[in-house]
Amino acid sequence: MDLNKLFKAMLVAVPLMALGACSSTSDSETDANGSMSGTGSEYGAGGIETGGAGAVLSPAEQQRLKEQELRRENIIYFDFDRSEVQSENAEIIQAHGNYLVEHPNVRVLIEGHADERGTPEYNIALGERRAKAIAKYLQGMGVQSSQMSIVSYGEEKPLDYSRNDTGFAKNRRGVLVY
Repeated sequence: MDLNKLFKAMLVAVPLMALGACSSTSDSETDANGSMSGTGSEYGAGGIETGGAGAVLSPAEQQRLKEQELRRENIIYFDFDRSEVQSENAEIIQAHGNYLVEHPNVRVLIEGHADERGTPEYNIALGERRAKAIAKYLQGMGVQSSQMSIVSYGEEKPLDYSRNDTGFAKNRRGVLVY
């Protein structure tokens, strides 16, 4: 075959392949006069749409991703002098519980904490009640007690050292540690 003919054929074929493979327009479309008009889609040569479709997730996959995001939160806050799990923390604990049920070899340490108000003895007991409340919630979901350990630090490991209501609220917590 003649190299000049081959070279000329390649010069014609390569630009045509490139035009069909990519788009240089963004959020617009070329009309018959060559001007651009916005449509919200990407179009390549000849008006062929080249934008990709977004991934469609199944409801189960959407739930898995939601729980994965919720598990990033591992602190459960409590009201002053209380050890009941509040309803606004239910989703977080449920995400951790579902994970633990699905992974029976994973263990979690549940830490109980209190703010500095009250005696050290009282705060140790309060921290323990808080950790046990989280463990009881998880057990109700089917998490095995052998997967959980509990420790109370009382007021000994504050998250916030400020001596105001905001700081005290941050210190009244249970923490799930994997």
